[in-house]
Amino acid sequence: MDRHLRQLERYMGVEINNRGNNFHVSGSLKSIELTQQLLKEMYATTETEPLSSERIHLYLQSMQLEDELVEDAADEVSIKTKRGLIRGRTPNQKLYLSNIQEHDVNFGIGPAGTGKTYLAVACAVAAMEQDRARRLVLVRPAVEAGEKLGFLPGDLVQKVDPYLRPLYDALYEMLGFEKVAKLIERNVIEVAPLAFMRGRTLNEAFIILDEAQNTTIEQMKMFLTRIGFNSTAIITGDITQVDLPNGKQSGLRHVIDILNNQTGISFTFFKSKDVVRHPLVARILDAYEEHEQNQIDNKT
Repeated sequence: MDRHLRQLERYMGVEINNRGNNFHVSGSLKSIELTQQLLKEMYATTETEPLSSERIHLYLQSMQLEDELVEDAADEVSIKTKRGLIRGRTPNQKLYLSNIQEHDVNFGIGPAGTGKTYLAVACAVAAMEQDRARRLVLVRPAVEAGEKLGFLPGDLVQKVDPYLRPLYDALYEMLGFEKVAKLIERNVIEVAPLAFMRGRTLNEAFIILDEAQNTTIEQMKMFLTRIGFNSTAIITGDITQVDLPNGKQSGLRHVIDILNNQTGISFTFFKSKDVVRHPLVARILDAYEEHEQNQIDNKT
């Protein structure tokens, strides 16, 4: 039905006519060059995986940002897991992966859908499979997003499970449901509410703190001082979606000013252009950001 070609036409602003495997592309010179390169990459991809609208969108996302790459951009880092290679799609994602390889403490800050959590889990899985980490510790503050869930039944892990679902989803995709369950049972993968981290020292571990915008200043300081020898920590969050009670300052916002210039610590700031979900997500985020900025301007 040529729906993939129509998707390319709408996004690249070109016209594509094809007869068999011969393609004629009309449009601006730059758009023609990018479309030609994209068609060749997509054709090569079909040898190993089927094309889908989602896959094409990811390609288009990377092509859109290609002209923004700078000469000193981070070298592309591939994360090798048993499920295959995972690469950054955008310059910020590539920088994020490069930073995680080189630093012990890493912050990934930006809107939803930019790959912060997924890439962090990929790095953790690769580290465990290559014996660079003995265990994976998943941490998240138990703060509800604007609604009260009430009492949650079950043991500690079951109570925290709903808050860690994005981390679990990424783990299931990379390791499979059964293996993740076995690793949790053996305590190789540990689920830890942030409030239960006090007093611990985590050596030879890969630690991921998700939704860090909902930590207080005291909690962030406590978490960062849990890191032991041969450990890597990744802290992810979106400072525009803080669910803390009024009057409580976000520990993630606070730590940016304190640690941004410290050696051994990296900060990667994602933007709406790094979103790799449905194309509408990026436009929704831009619209909210514009609305909030207009409100600030009106108040001043």
